Amino acid sequence: MSNALPPLHEGHAPITLQQLFREALYAFEEWDSEVTEPIVTFEGRIHPISVVFETMRECTDIVPNNIVSAVTERLTKPWEGEGPLDTMTFSTAARVMGVLVRKRLLAVNNGLNVAAIAAEAQTTEKSDR
Repeated sequence: MSNALPPLHEGHAPITLQQLFREALYAFEEWDSEVTEPIVTFEGRIHPISVVFETMRECTDIVPNNIVSAVTERLTKPWEGEGPLDTMTFSTAARVMGVLVRKRLLAVNNGLNVAAIAAEAQTTEKSDR
């Protein structure tokens, strides 16, 4: 399946992808106790926020300060990077947010992998035909 998000170019993300990252971060902030992961929309297609974070894992662009703050305030341990906080890359922020999404999904679903259960049910349904 195609990602349908714009690709990075030599480690750099187009501004539309950087803006989508910000939207995904805001969606994470507003995520209460729903079982499902929040979504964002890009060019009429719906994407779970984890897909946006995964797409940005190799992005070497520097994160704006407001996003750095939004990411670091969610950490349980103080941020200790090799440089000052204002040089955090989208790659680092995406990795942190990816972990936070997985932790939230585990907590919300009491350790159940809802995607795996749904895939298994779909496989069983197809084999019953």
